[in-house]
Amino acid sequence: MDKQQLTQLFDQQAPNYDTQWRRMSPINNGLYFFMETILGVLPEKAHLLCVGAGTGKELLHLARHFPEWRFTAVEPSGEMLNQCRKAVELAGFTSRCDFYQGYVETLPSEEKFDGATSLLVSQFVLDQQTRSEFFRHIADRLKPGGLLVSADLVADTHSEIYEEQLNLWLRLMANAAVSQEDIQRMKAAYSQDVAVLPTGTVAAIIKAGGFTTPIPFYQAGLIGAFFAHSA
Repeated sequence: MDKQQLTQLFDQQAPNYDTQWRRMSPINNGLYFFMETILGVLPEKAHLLCVGAGTGKELLHLARHFPEWRFTAVEPSGEMLNQCRKAVELAGFTSRCDFYQGYVETLPSEEKFDGATSLLVSQFVLDQQTRSEFFRHIADRLKPGGLLVSADLVADTHSEIYEEQLNLWLRLMANAAVSQEDIQRMKAAYSQDVAVLPTGTVAAIIKAGGFTTPIPFYQAGLIGAFFAHSA
């Protein structure tokens, strides 16, 4: 799936995206719980880059916990970004946020950020070298030692236990407001359109993109998260 197709897919999903995945919120909440402590070492008036911000869930969570922070949301899907903008406006955080429709590599690089988030984004970059370049674009926009929190689908698809892991993950999603047709589409996508890789491989990709050795800090189902500093 190329960038245009992926953007069109998220444009279609945007209006109902949060409702569709609401039942999976305990997984996100666990991730956000760790993020509060990891990113909490940033300056009191930090500026955070949210790459692939989607509907703005992590941005809103962090904005509530860090009232002096500013945010730049980068999102290629115009409809997703509209949902993000509406949610931020409703929460009263508009004055603290900038919105950029596009990709991180097209974001002007003059301003350097204290930290960045990239949640369930890099997994859509299938080529490992290109995926490292994605992280390089983030590193280039961070201050020296800037902090990255990244999460993606993480698993060893060649392991004898992967099929059971995948089946459990699909059952979890089946209990959310997701159709069986969507479930089957996702299962096919995991082998064709999403780069599900082992923890060590993902960490190596991030490090090759200009970061210190990433530290895994969270795993829930197939979602694995890391933090690292720009090198």
